[in-house]
Amino acid sequence: MPDWSYQSLFRPLLFRLPGRLARSVTLGAIGGLSRLPLGAFVIRTLGHMEPAPLLRSESCGLPFSTPVGLAGTVDPAGTAHRAIAQFGLGFMEIGPVTVQPVRTSAAEPIELDQDKRRITYPAYLENDGAEAVAQRLAKPGHKLPQFVRLAPMPGSTAEQAAEQLTAMVQQLHQAGAAGFYLDILQPPMEPDETVRLLHLLAEADIEPAATNRLFLYIPHDTPDAMLRQLCASPALAAWCGAVIGEASTPDGKLTTQPADKQASAAKLRLLRELIPRQGFVLKAACGIYEPQDALELMAAGADYVLLHGGLVFAGPGLPKRVNDAVLHERVRQLPEPEPPPSFWRHWGWMCLLGIGMIIGGLLAWIIAETTVLLPYDEDFLGIEREALHHWNHRLVHFMSHDRITLAGTMISIGILYFQLGRHGLRYGMHWARTTVLVSFLTGFLSFFLYLGYGYFDPLHAVVALLLLPLFLLSMRKNPDKPFRHPVNLYSDRTWKRAMRGQCCMVVLGFALVIGSITISAYGVTTVFVPQDLAFIGMTHEQIAAINPRLIPLIAHDRAGFGGALFSDALALLTMALWGIQQGERWLWWTFLIGGAPAFYAAFSVHMQIGYTDFIHLSPAVFALALYVAGLVLLYPYLMRPVTAGQHSRQSDQTA
Repeated sequence: MPDWSYQSLFRPLLFRLPGRLARSVTLGAIGGLSRLPLGAFVIRTLGHMEPAPLLRSESCGLPFSTPVGLAGTVDPAGTAHRAIAQFGLGFMEIGPVTVQPVRTSAAEPIELDQDKRRITYPAYLENDGAEAVAQRLAKPGHKLPQFVRLAPMPGSTAEQAAEQLTAMVQQLHQAGAAGFYLDILQPPMEPDETVRLLHLLAEADIEPAATNRLFLYIPHDTPDAMLRQLCASPALAAWCGAVIGEASTPDGKLTTQPADKQASAAKLRLLRELIPRQGFVLKAACGIYEPQDALELMAAGADYVLLHGGLVFAGPGLPKRVNDAVLHERVRQLPEPEPPPSFWRHWGWMCLLGIGMIIGGLLAWIIAETTVLLPYDEDFLGIEREALHHWNHRLVHFMSHDRITLAGTMISIGILYFQLGRHGLRYGMHWARTTVLVSFLTGFLSFFLYLGYGYFDPLHAVVALLLLPLFLLSMRKNPDKPFRHPVNLYSDRTWKRAMRGQCCMVVLGFALVIGSITISAYGVTTVFVPQDLAFIGMTHEQIAAINPRLIPLIAHDRAGFGGALFSDALALLTMALWGIQQGERWLWWTFLIGGAPAFYAAFSVHMQIGYTDFIHLSPAVFALALYVAGLVLLYPYLMRPVTAGQHSRQSDQTA
């Protein structure tokens, strides 16, 4: 459920459901997908959220792939942890957890205030108990560090709380917990009792490995005076750090909202002042609804952030967006990059490959508009074009229509490859390299589809062999480099509109993939659809009776077009899935110029030869509508650059 689908399709529907049902449906769907045989692959492909090496860190003796974690309240039962772990997270929180389960009635709703972007849960401590959590910890389904937020049972004294927390730390540490957030500052325990609880915990018999990974969970509304008193206690000396987290309401509920960010930032700055020792780790766990919020809290002192409400309102792509924002800040601290490599190093060869495809497509178009058949086609058939035209002039038009659409697709592929080489490979963009790799290899292998009916196309074979070295040269010595352009930091109206545009382009890519597979399948099996035969005015048997080699030749054209379209569709799809970043003007122009030849070829040749059957053309009309809508919706986002220090935006409420 990437942001383009969440914002465009699912969020409007989910926000109309009761809160509990919406959460259950969402987590159940994502969790179910992750458990399918190829589910993890689908999630990784749609999101492309693999973190960059520059985001890696280490604290409390643990490695973290990113500074972004998941707050425990998002998925308290761990239904979708296996899937969410692939969203670009570096760690997970589980909790709150108490010794015994704390449950509420299913009739008590989770309330959602869209205007204030506020979520209210009926009970702060709602959980399944330590025993159930221990079982989940032992089989997490992912490799991320798991931190458990522990809380004493309501009404416990300091002695009882210390006993409960000590027992849970021992139990859950053995089950696989990497560390613990001790949530002991929530009401109704008095401040003096809380300080005494800290001393009791310091004297408790807790494993050293667990003791060194204890964090104090501090609600963002904790009074500063109490925080100063706690930080002065020597009991915190051996603890790893603190988490500025969410607070309970006077009636025992939990509320999360953007306004919590200001209080969190103030607490982070105060903690850095009170505990300046190196290695004391601070995490911020509330008020993060867009990447800018995470940057502000990290500037206030947070080493790591945990996401909760922002995932509901911005979407599941928020971890990646935060990672991109943090990565950009770290890249800015690096030395100035070396100048782009020379044209002949690697990227230029991909540009030449693209130019070769464009030239090849233009030549194929000219031939298809004029002679249609090449000399070796006539040799294969044993008849000349004029004789075929005399038997049935629509047969030649039909073959011309297949070959012109192939030519338009070749030109489209050439433009995409040229742009990916010039703007992607040149700057070491990982996604661009993957796009070219997947698209070219599938296109090259599609050559073997031509052999499905025993027809060998020597010209296509020569072209494929000439282009292959250019592809191999473009892939050599081309390491990935960090993305240095500014990234979008806000979930504003322009971003939301772009998500709808991205959805159009992604759906278009998937539709073309399905269409290309269908065309190729027909090319190597029945060859014609009913509309084709109606246009030609002959049956399959009658066409074969004219010349037994005619259908293999047409099948070669159909399979060839299907293979080329598949290669083109994969390039478009991966660009739409992975490449869209604000201000990347070249990408918008690539979509526009790259798609135009293919659509023009498809519609112009059908109009020219009179093949205007509605059923036959309806998929192309649907694709064109998606293409135009995607270009219109993406225009403001891709064509408007992100300015350094940009802070003005329209809020989510008005979007």
